[in-house]
Amino acid sequence: MTQIIIAGIVSFLVAIFATPMLIKYFSRQGIGQEIREDGPKSHLRKRGTPTMGGIAILLGITVAYLAAGFWSMAVGRGGFTASGLLVLGLTLSLGALGFADDFIKLYMGRNLGLNKTAKLVGQLAIAIIFGILVLQFPDENGLTPASTMLSFVRDIDTLDLAFGGGVIGTIVFLIFIYLLIAAWSNAVNLTDGLDGLAAGSTTLVMGAYTLITFWQFRNSCALAASPGCYNVRDPLDLAVLAVAGMGACAGFLWWNASPAKIFMGDTGSLALGGLVAGLSVTSHTHLLMVIIGALFVIEAASVVIQVIAFRSTGKRVFRMAPFHHHFENGGWAETTVVIRFWLITGAAVALGLAIFYAEWFTSTGVSL
Repeated sequence: MTQIIIAGIVSFLVAIFATPMLIKYFSRQGIGQEIREDGPKSHLRKRGTPTMGGIAILLGITVAYLAAGFWSMAVGRGGFTASGLLVLGLTLSLGALGFADDFIKLYMGRNLGLNKTAKLVGQLAIAIIFGILVLQFPDENGLTPASTMLSFVRDIDTLDLAFGGGVIGTIVFLIFIYLLIAAWSNAVNLTDGLDGLAAGSTTLVMGAYTLITFWQFRNSCALAASPGCYNVRDPLDLAVLAVAGMGACAGFLWWNASPAKIFMGDTGSLALGGLVAGLSVTSHTHLLMVIIGALFVIEAASVVIQVIAFRSTGKRVFRMAPFHHHFENGGWAETTVVIRFWLITGAAVALGLAIFYAEWFTSTGVSL
């Protein structure tokens, strides 16, 4: 528990103090966000606002994870684990991809940054490396950071994504991991369109996963093979990463809330999408994350629906996509949209946690 407290406090402090330093630096350099001409007109006032604030989020997560890990080693309670390092590596790798996109836009004078092909190829390479490594490093009980089973609250034994193994099975599993990582990283990226929306929503999602992974740790089959126990390799380290993500997003939100003094950019949004994806894989909760991260799903789905509808019928379903712009163009104030979307996220988080906890009760044979 001390590791989790250390990670949460350190990540929050690093993010809240590092972010204004980034604001000052980018302001002195005269580097700021470009605004889409076809976007909501109210956003034009945001042109020139510093971006790439995701650097502070990544710094907060990394420093907090290292601090908690070294403290754990110092008191003889283990240290860094394969699961934690792989999820952190996935987060930082996607953050680097986002940084390249932001860098090209800001320093090279290209409004679009990386094109879609380059971004998807980068995500593909990162996903393949993560997908291969996440099935390695078995512990003393033979558990690897992830399994090839599709999971909801825990692995669904009848749904093996790799079909028992082999080359074809490995390829299918890697395709699934790629789709998962691309979907979550792009979904969080699309959500990052209003002041504080992505940072606040991710704070809530990471809070939920702090509780979930800590509960998995307290009820781990490695500690006691009791009814309802969880076969997750390193749940405590995953809880440390989740709370580090929560603290870093909360610290960044201090400066990103409306009116935002800085944006996280693709550096932050792609990285946070990677953190979401990595936690869902290593905690064996692929489908549960769809419920807890429902806002991200809605935002991504709105873009898909809009594109399909326009290309097939020439008409738009929404005033503008992603979904948050639909309400802005309908006359809602930006802060109203953000707060109501936070409430949606809060409700989704509560529902996800209720399902997770209810399943544990059912597994232990206790009636609710």
